[in-house]
Amino acid sequence: MVFLAATLALNVTPGPDMLYVVARSVSEGRKAGIVSALGIAAGCLVHTFAIAAGLSGLLMAVPLAFEVVKLTGAAYLLYLGVRALLSRDTTLAAPTVERARLWAIFRQGVVTNVLNPKVALFFLAFLPQFVDPKRGPVSAQLVLLGFLFNASGTLVNTVVALVSSGAGQWTKRHVGSSTLFKRATGLVFVGLGLRLAFLERK
Repeated sequence: MVFLAATLALNVTPGPDMLYVVARSVSEGRKAGIVSALGIAAGCLVHTFAIAAGLSGLLMAVPLAFEVVKLTGAAYLLYLGVRALLSRDTTLAAPTVERARLWAIFRQGVVTNVLNPKVALFFLAFLPQFVDPKRGPVSAQLVLLGFLFNASGTLVNTVVALVSSGAGQWTKRHVGSSTLFKRATGLVFVGLGLRLAFLERK
């Protein structure tokens, strides 16, 4: 119960993942927001299994590994941001997001989360605090805790996606174009990329 309470408190606190979901939801709608939340969830699963296998410790022990992952993730976010900033104008009459596009958004959510070493270090620091070797295999406990943390985070991000997309649609009806939202999304991605690029290993 302590773990679940701490998990919920952490997940409702605004952070890069939530900001990513908000940007997608406001710019591209409810489906895009939910799919981006699911992409982040899939990325968290990667971190969960990585810590269970002991791989996340490499980011703490090997500075070069941390830098490589960090700069790769920052470059990817900057690429997404610049592409959004340079995209052409679209009107509200544009068709809804297609399945192929949703898959791209899902993939971007996964990559963005996986290439954020801060997430790996957070899992490495947070989950083991609730592991009790007397209760069974440590790796199995880490996986279970990771799944619980991820379920809570996905639920929160889904609610954020629904609320944000609703606000975005209401605003779009008065603006009449998605250009502003795409530019805002691009700026968010560029900001996240720069934030990650200057992240220090602690």
